[in-house]
Amino acid sequence: MIAPVVLAQAPRQGGRPQPIQPESWQLVVLANQARAAQGARPLKWEPALAEAARQHCLRMAAEGPISHQYRGEPDVGGRAGQAGAHFSLIEENVAVASNLALVHRGWMESPGHRANLLNPEVDHVGVAVVASRGMLYAVTDYERAVPVLTQARVEATIAGLVRAQGIALLADPTAARAYCAQSRGARGGSQPGFSMLWQDADLSRLPKALVGRIASGQYRQAAVGSCPPQAVEGAFTVYRVAVLLY
Repeated sequence: MIAPVVLAQAPRQGGRPQPIQPESWQLVVLANQARAAQGARPLKWEPALAEAARQHCLRMAAEGPISHQYRGEPDVGGRAGQAGAHFSLIEENVAVASNLALVHRGWMESPGHRANLLNPEVDHVGVAVVASRGMLYAVTDYERAVPVLTQARVEATIAGLVRAQGIALLADPTAARAYCAQSRGARGGSQPGFSMLWQDADLSRLPKALVGRIASGQYRQAAVGSCPPQAVEGAFTVYRVAVLLY
């Protein structure tokens, strides 16, 4: 018989209480204690990751031998994406043991699993524990989360960074959006002196090449545009942005 361990009430999400297994939370607490000892920031709970972990954990318990992927099943990135997670990095630990202390110890004593658990680049976690055949099956998914932003929000974020470099922003993003979507120069109107197009999950800084061009002092104005990303592998979340300098 396969049975998820009894659920308990957890912190509220969107005004409604969300269930977190006490056993799952125990693994989060143990992980955060280990991370604190290494100077890494604590992991925050991510419901979408927890759902992806739950689905895979149930499959593990049904199969018996543990694995990161079974026949006909998406990989961890695909499972997390289907569950609604948005990320630029994702990792997974799986285990089966008679108790949670052994699960955590096993991960800490395995170089690869330990590296996943202590990775300073991940910031969110989802955990599932399933009891079956007298054992506990455990799955922990770790991610570096990416915020979900509208086109306007992406453009406003990059515009703020460009403006901070002393460049005036043009109000009309049409030319930059066209360049973003078509990967070629904007048609009509004045032509930019420099065009930059990139995709990234991190919108906290501008590409070095763009910063260098701005620092040259040749440009006074810029247009910023965003469009859907292209050629993205798997369920990873990135943003596609164009900046035209005039």
